[in-house]
Amino acid sequence: MNQARSQKIVMDGYGSYLGMEKGCFVLRDRKGNEEKYPLFENEISEVVLRSGNMVSTGALASLGFWDVDVMVMTQRGRPVALMKSLDDDSHVKTRLCQYEALNNGKGAYVAKQIVSAKMRGQNTILEKYGLDIHDERIIAKIEKLESSNLKIIQKKLNTIEGHFTKPYFNQIFGLLPETLIPKKRSKFKAYDGTNNIFNLAYEVLQWKVHRAIIKAKLEPYLGFLHSVQYGKPSLVCDLQELYRYLVDDFVIQFCQGLMEKDFTDKSEIVSRNRKGKREYLNDKETRRMMKELQEYFESKIEIPLIRHGKRQRIETLINEEALLLAKYLRNENKTWIPRYHYLTLI
Repeated sequence: MNQARSQKIVMDGYGSYLGMEKGCFVLRDRKGNEEKYPLFENEISEVVLRSGNMVSTGALASLGFWDVDVMVMTQRGRPVALMKSLDDDSHVKTRLCQYEALNNGKGAYVAKQIVSAKMRGQNTILEKYGLDIHDERIIAKIEKLESSNLKIIQKKLNTIEGHFTKPYFNQIFGLLPETLIPKKRSKFKAYDGTNNIFNLAYEVLQWKVHRAIIKAKLEPYLGFLHSVQYGKPSLVCDLQELYRYLVDDFVIQFCQGLMEKDFTDKSEIVSRNRKGKREYLNDKETRRMMKELQEYFESKIEIPLIRHGKRQRIETLINEEALLLAKYLRNENKTWIPRYHYLTLI
């Protein structure tokens, strides 16, 4: 049982119980230790429920009524569900403007901004570690691509992005311990442990972005850079690109102390009538990674808040950027230029 911050309730132990008593959320661990969170004294921004714990329907009803984010995770820390209020579907104007952006030129503008911001973010990592950065002239050309046809812009951007992805990962993989360097970047169902670390970290990022999009009243499955397909949250995939460089930097740092003994092999079905072995972090290191990754998302960076303050948490930045995108699509802001954090070597 752990209170990460006064505004967040995290059930990261086993056998804990979350209930509601006299206007307070009550968190009780299996040893009987108890923590109370008065509903009207402290703003509770999020509740994280991990498999192996219990929660009362009364507590869930209160969380839903007060529009508190509820994330459901497996015991190993993989996000699997997000509870949202029914009122989230009432903001029709935002989604209408999002659909209109597919054809009015705004979608093409957003797609270009995402790719140029992604490459600038990658450059902060490459520069931080003294590696070869992407050519700034290419980034400048991205923003000057002319076409209101979203499919044409997507094709051009995917070509540019693909050209830089392989050399980028080849360079940052060289920063890892020699025994952990993979042959190439592998996404879905990777066999090596290092790629699976990246994939798990990206999965957590994806849920952070998904939650931010829902809070901004946007449609997660209607994106501008990634194609619209059944079962693919393309806007989540779009905005996730803005923060991959931060996750990359976290993984680089996390992997420095890892050794071969920290990984385990698991037999899984890879195709019909065929099994294969995949390498993953063991349970102990996975729990440590998930804890440190959550702390990383809560760390502060030098990007001003929308209203006031010179610094904000990474998690807040993700939420704010989704809100700013929604404002641009609704014509409340004239432009949308994603903000990024300039990384420095500590």
